[in-house]
Amino acid sequence: MARVLFVCLHNAGRSQMSAALLEREAQGRHEADSAGTTPAERVHPEVVDVMRELGIDLSGHTPRKLTTEAAERADVVVTMGCGDECPYIPGKRYLDWELDDPKGQPLAEVRRTRDQIASRVRALMEELDAGGKEIA
Repeated sequence: MARVLFVCLHNAGRSQMSAALLEREAQGRHEADSAGTTPAERVHPEVVDVMRELGIDLSGHTPRKLTTEAAERADVVVTMGCGDECPYIPGKRYLDWELDDPKGQPLAEVRRTRDQIASRVRALMEELDAGGKEIA
């Protein structure tokens, strides 16, 4: 079982969607967590809306601050726009997903970002299921 940490700036959009999609896809085979370097007060409403379309409810999720401990627990750290603020832990696999920030975007754009994330999560799951925690 691998543990994946998704990190973005506010932990209110991309990282929340990513963790939820991985948890759903993994069905207990792997674990997902998310955090932000400067967490927002709540998950962006437009993100809640587009995830609800998939039957995933993020309305009760609260953005959390990224800690070194959370990064140390992860096997894979996926960053999304947090740049140098993300801690570097030697021996971890890091992926950087360039994705648009959904905050304030029209629902069509947020859906596009969600679907890009879903595609990347499926690819990551294939690697993890094959035992691929090492840097590809």
